[in-house]
Amino acid sequence: MNELNQDRHISLLTRRTLALVLAGGQGSRLRELTEWRAKPAVYFGGKFRIIDFPLSNCVNSGIRRIGVLTQYKAHSLIRHLIHGWSHLGNALGGFLEVLPASQRAGGEWYLGTADAIYQNLDIIRTHKPEFVLVLSGDHIYKMDYGPMLAFHVDQQADMTVSCLEVPLEEAANDYGVMAVDENRRIVGFEEKPAAPEPIPGEPDKCLASMGNYIFNTEFLYEQLIADADDENSAHDFGKNIIPALVGKHEVFAYPFRDPETGERAYWRDVGNLDAFWAANMELMAVTPELNLYDDDWPITTHQAQLPPAKFVFNDDDRRGMATDSMVSGGCLISGARLDRTLLFSKVHVHSYAHIEDTVVLPEVDIGRRARIKRAIIDRGCHIPEDMVIGEDHAEDRKRGFRVSEGGVVLVTPTMLGQPIHFMR
Repeated sequence: MNELNQDRHISLLTRRTLALVLAGGQGSRLRELTEWRAKPAVYFGGKFRIIDFPLSNCVNSGIRRIGVLTQYKAHSLIRHLIHGWSHLGNALGGFLEVLPASQRAGGEWYLGTADAIYQNLDIIRTHKPEFVLVLSGDHIYKMDYGPMLAFHVDQQADMTVSCLEVPLEEAANDYGVMAVDENRRIVGFEEKPAAPEPIPGEPDKCLASMGNYIFNTEFLYEQLIADADDENSAHDFGKNIIPALVGKHEVFAYPFRDPETGERAYWRDVGNLDAFWAANMELMAVTPELNLYDDDWPITTHQAQLPPAKFVFNDDDRRGMATDSMVSGGCLISGARLDRTLLFSKVHVHSYAHIEDTVVLPEVDIGRRARIKRAIIDRGCHIPEDMVIGEDHAEDRKRGFRVSEGGVVLVTPTMLGQPIHFMR
């Protein structure tokens, strides 16, 4: 198939696809960052939310029919979807529907990932898709789902699982791992095994599930209904659906690779404080793996109309400056210094403060002479003058701040005695 016909083939497939984004996760390993917001609503990259990445992938892939399934503390997530993604309704046939847990198929909340889809089967049927793309709503990556759809059709698959080629020690006890034959047909699946099955010919790597699946729609209906009738099931794709299908149906693995290099593509699970901090810090490299300045694959979000960032004062001991940093709109750096620091919108850093290796979420005020190192500052914090964070972890813990295993300090308004519950 020549390139033009292949592009048209993929375009037709994406138009016949409904994407369902699972965005109900609590994200408890992010600790107080998800105390008042669901994990997909957590901020990332200076101006985005985590949910923006799978949604942007859908739109850039040509998939314009999207449902987002919400559950845990979804208010801020739903507000973001309404303000930032309602434009999909303007595209021909496009939409984004929010599908909260509403006990549509009984008296239960979503019991698992498979049950979340099952409880919305009536809504899925009204859209009559040929394929259903099920996506995790809490990972950071850029992926064209079109080639995966083409692979699914070419293999005459019932289900296709997107996966990453990862070192065995990285996957152990943490990922669902697939064993495949020479045609990428899945012949075995284990959920978070201690000793993952290696890839044939690559004894140090295995295939780890990304939590993204393509189903033929009628096949999906059959499997979800059968799973719902099983009283012993946890109603989860990884624990129940995939293991039940392997060896009985045409289930294939689709390795996610960089289209230019053929190597493992960028993908981050920012599910704990250290991973969240590290992924944000990576963005400030001269040539980061995740390019947010890519016009060919833009990441869309909702953002307030704000003035440009401003740096003021140029005295020897009082200079507003930033090195190897990212600063968002509405920020004011007033005679302070930033090194390797990411500021979200409307952050005010006062004179003589020094912030380094830190992620600062929106609407934070950092007082004069404050010193902050290797930290995450949650939205709305007011850091007092002269406060020192991140230099003495014993002192950080004494103040009630959380120190991660990797030595990253999390500070929230509640920890500072500022009872501000941000629902956004």
